[in-house]
Amino acid sequence: MQQFPDVELSNRLKIPILGLGTSHYGGYSHDAVVYALQQCGVRHIDTAKRYGCEEALSKSISESGVPRDQLWITTKLWPGDYGYRSAKEACRASCQRLGVEYLDLYLMHWPDCGVPGRSNRDVRAETWRALEEMYDEGLCRAIGVSNFLIPHLEELKEDGGVVPHVNQVEFHPFQQPWPLVEFCRREGVAFEGYCPLAKGQALDHPLIVALAHKYGRSASQICIRWSIQNRIITIPKSTKPERIRENCQVFGFTLADGDMERVGRLHTDKKLIRLGYPLWNG
Repeated sequence: MQQFPDVELSNRLKIPILGLGTSHYGGYSHDAVVYALQQCGVRHIDTAKRYGCEEALSKSISESGVPRDQLWITTKLWPGDYGYRSAKEACRASCQRLGVEYLDLYLMHWPDCGVPGRSNRDVRAETWRALEEMYDEGLCRAIGVSNFLIPHLEELKEDGGVVPHVNQVEFHPFQQPWPLVEFCRREGVAFEGYCPLAKGQALDHPLIVALAHKYGRSASQICIRWSIQNRIITIPKSTKPERIRENCQVFGFTLADGDMERVGRLHTDKKLIRLGYPLWNG
């Protein structure tokens, strides 16, 4: 069974560069997760309270038989739980649902907080203080953020003591936020990209299809390989075992520099996930 390369975080922990994403609205399959863990060598699973599948993931992990210390489990704190006390309560509740004593990575899910009468910055700072304490206690082996832009990270750097270990943001051929990626790397924040297939929209692009033919690979493998080759921690989602296996078979080939550049020119600033409070209720 193959082992995936790691990315070293600023605290020296190593996260597998390829993981399996989960989601709500039918985005979870027990059998597919068990297959990914048992047959594909997946050891990095990404979830969130918002997705509503933490308890299901606990059952899948248990059935897989993979020891806890071989897994990297990420979950996320929903903005409705932001705040010092509520963040700690939410983290412990996630651990209970996941059936674990600690999290490998805990992320603030969105930068916008939506707390009446309080600034987003103040709420983020208070919430981050709770995450820092849980990190110091060992409840979270690493802490980070998701969907944070450069101004949010700059404020958190001023207001907090621990620089986020990870920033998880939308990243695919049509959405390449390189200024944010480079800022994160300068600050020691590992960049993790979700939605690497652009919700399937990249799979029929003529260039991606042509490269798939050139390399004898699938379109999804081209997209994932391109992301990984850019040193982006990548978490494709799938509920189909055959697709998960396909998505994991991306370490036996390399895209030529010219082809990397050609995919790099596909950026149109197309965002499939929009920041903002209305989405939280969607």
